[in-house]
Amino acid sequence: MRELIVLVPHEAASRIRGSGSWGNVTFKVSAAQNAGYVHQISSGPDTVMLPVELQPVRRHFLNSGEIHCGGRWYRVGADLHVLWYLGRRRTTTLKLESFKAFVKSGFVHPGKAAYIAITHAPDAVDRIPGERLPALAAWHVGADGAAPLDIDCEPEVLGNEQLVQSWPLEYLKPSTVMVVGAGSIGGAAAHALATYGAGRLYLVDPDRLRWHNLVRHMCGPEHVGRSKVSAVRQDLELLRPGVEVRDFELDVAQDANQIRALLMSTDIVVGATDGVASRRVISHLARRARLDAVLACVLEDGALGEILRLRPWPDRGCLTCQRHALRGAGAIDPEPGIDAGYGTGSRHRPMTAVGADLHLVGQLAAKAAVATLLERRGFPDQQLPGDHAVIALRPQPGRAAPFDLTHTETIRWRPGTPPIPGCPTCEDP
Repeated sequence: MRELIVLVPHEAASRIRGSGSWGNVTFKVSAAQNAGYVHQISSGPDTVMLPVELQPVRRHFLNSGEIHCGGRWYRVGADLHVLWYLGRRRTTTLKLESFKAFVKSGFVHPGKAAYIAITHAPDAVDRIPGERLPALAAWHVGADGAAPLDIDCEPEVLGNEQLVQSWPLEYLKPSTVMVVGAGSIGGAAAHALATYGAGRLYLVDPDRLRWHNLVRHMCGPEHVGRSKVSAVRQDLELLRPGVEVRDFELDVAQDANQIRALLMSTDIVVGATDGVASRRVISHLARRARLDAVLACVLEDGALGEILRLRPWPDRGCLTCQRHALRGAGAIDPEPGIDAGYGTGSRHRPMTAVGADLHLVGQLAAKAAVATLLERRGFPDQQLPGDHAVIALRPQPGRAAPFDLTHTETIRWRPGTPPIPGCPTCEDP
């Protein structure tokens, strides 16, 4: 079994840092996972034990763990944490008298009842050149000595804010992305967008999550019967609480007027619907709203993935214009093959794509949307190779270009094409 890990919530760590020389600690422990966390803590010998809970309270497995009393925390010298660091690397135990020598006051001899101790050495961080020692360390204190334990302290900042120094979060956090279609591709795109740091998501889909969706969907069986947008929203609120998610049980074609109003506060649209009509409506509404749109789907029974970026520019055509250009170049028109629900109807073959491939396409669509947002902000490294990508998921030879990919994971990019003269979407009304 792996060694015990001690989790210290931020609230508990703050109490230790702001207190005196020692205090009492109660832990909640899961024997099955060999993990525990600081559940109650006092700021001194004569103060009450104050409770601490791990977030999320209802879902974290340790909140239902077994209570272990008798723990202790001590303020110590930095050299003890050097010994903790060396002991962790060499799997050694410190003699009990040596451990006691670093404790300023309040030391409890374990006798026959070993206990967990947390030590606080505020000056330990830079004690070893090139290594960052923790200000809090954990020990198993027994009659045979003090053995260093694994410890993990909750940081003050969680979530996407941790990426501020390495990712342009300040440009993505104010952005609103509308995701039309919350199925397997749209759900994966929404999760990826939240992970990239998009500050607000509008999820649009009228359908419910059903049992046959589960083999491919991001959401689990606890959501069956719920609307897909509500299921994805609830999962994202747990995983990415810093992202605002709004769900709309709307049909993009039938409820176009409501969608049009939402587009006024949207920065980019990701379309992940199956039907020809809905995809064309997304293309039309985004173009009229002067918004970029990224359409994602799988073609040929899931053998190919497709990402199509539509730009509201005079020299770039809408979805219908792009398909017209493909047909003119001798390629297939894949739209009729995605015109019905998976495995139903007579106008297309049953869906055979696996969930991970659909998720990959959704994540690539999210990446394309984020790259488009950042390119607008002047990030040259986020320029895409083109506006039309075809991804080989299960390539089969013999297709017309650009769908003639022969190796799995090959991605072929093509430039966007101009509008068709007289196109009712592309021409100004």
